[in-house]
Amino acid sequence: MKEATDIGALIVSSPEVRGGRPRIAGTGVTVQRIVEWYKIGYTPEEIADELGHLSLAQVYAALAYYHANREQIEADIAAEEAEAQRLEASRSRAADSGS
Repeated sequence: MKEATDIGALIVSSPEVRGGRPRIAGTGVTVQRIVEWYKIGYTPEEIADELGHLSLAQVYAALAYYHANREQIEADIAAEEAEAQRLEASRSRAADSGS
């Protein structure tokens, strides 16, 4: 019989990988990435299928981590979106001034 999986070991973070964002252990897939797919309507099963190297348990662990740490993950998502908008605006201004 297979030994039970410690679900606490499925999500890790380290400063040298993905900027310290929580991610699925043994991969570079961040909790944030799983959450973004989930928020646009993918089911956990569809996410696991799309990212074939992940198990359904890993996807659910990422979603459980998100729900347990929603404020942190939502703040990370908002900060990333704000930075993307800032970069796009900067690029747009640079393109306009070059015309």
